Amino acid sequence: MRVALNLLWCAPGRVGGSEEYLTRQLLGVAELADTGQHNTGQAHTGVEIEVFASAAFADAHRDLADRFTIRSPRWSVDSRPVRILTEHTWLSAVTRGADLVHHAGGTMPLLGPGPKVITVHDLQYLSYPQYFSRARLRYLRQVVPRNLTQAAMVVVPSGYVRSRVMEAFGIAAERVRVVPHGIGPPAQDLADPQSLRTRYHLGDGPVFVYPAITHPHKNHGLLLTAMARYWKDPDLRLVLLGGQGVAEAEVAQQISDLGLAGRVIRPGRVSAADRDGLIALADALVFPSRYEGFGAPLIEAMTLGTPVAACDLTAISEVVGEAGWLLPDDPEAWADLPAMVGSNGAAMVAAGQKRSGDFSLQNSAAALLSAYQHTCDSAAKAKLR
Repeated sequence: MRVALNLLWCAPGRVGGSEEYLTRQLLGVAELADTGQHNTGQAHTGVEIEVFASAAFADAHRDLADRFTIRSPRWSVDSRPVRILTEHTWLSAVTRGADLVHHAGGTMPLLGPGPKVITVHDLQYLSYPQYFSRARLRYLRQVVPRNLTQAAMVVVPSGYVRSRVMEAFGIAAERVRVVPHGIGPPAQDLADPQSLRTRYHLGDGPVFVYPAITHPHKNHGLLLTAMARYWKDPDLRLVLLGGQGVAEAEVAQQISDLGLAGRVIRPGRVSAADRDGLIALADALVFPSRYEGFGAPLIEAMTLGTPVAACDLTAISEVVGEAGWLLPDDPEAWADLPAMVGSNGAAMVAAGQKRSGDFSLQNSAAALLSAYQHTCDSAAKAKLR
């Protein structure tokens, strides 16, 4: 089976967790590949994946370029109109020999060979339309229902997104498959904890970490309110990792208004070694997001031996299970978290490390390959009718 994987939409470093989701799945496929089939992407199931992505993507992911054929157009696809035109023309032409085409960015072109598989990472625009520009919202409302109707298979990261796809668009259950995130083992070159405490001015006290861009649904305000009202330990530090989003000005103003400038550390984007090192040294990863299609940082923290506390919303409760504290979206409900970490943190670490084993790279890759096989089998049966 030959699969064409469309990652033209994937601008390295600019599309968030969806980039990690897909690249990790490919790494999982490579792990499943037969040892005598290097550089082909052909796994033991007989699936051969050819990736179509920008030259910048290939440069950013040399580990994938060493294992898979990555084909790029000769022109830049940074502009959305150019990328859409490229999908309808160049991509349509060069993927005609594939048994299926997987469009992994949430939308897909009207034209092009099939059968088509589409990945839907989330449906946040249905739950929080106020967080989207008018133009973007109009585009999604027009394109997403049409794409999901046309796709032979819809791939989603969680049961929560699967149920939303079926309910909102009337898609049959057999056409929606869960392919969970795959999380690799912890890196071996984590930054030294004491060095991190010195460089980021963390002192010797407890540390909570929240890795999230400052978008409204990430709900940073809950942590800031809890810290100002309830977390009175002057040595406790809250580390907010991630880039600046739509709610950046609001978050910065709240930190100032609540007098938290000395207790809230804001390094922004940091290296992978520092990010994982900060999570590993933290007493807890705190995750008050109101909307997630999956919530990969939760599993990443579990693999690093850090307990997690999160809002009991959307896909988060499904991902965490009983391996973390699931709390209401209310600062008062988070008031006793420091004490909870102190009394039950070790038990949560053990539960989290066991839970994280369900989300291996190979498990994610196997689910993806199974979805491909089912799609091709269904297409073959349809031709015989």
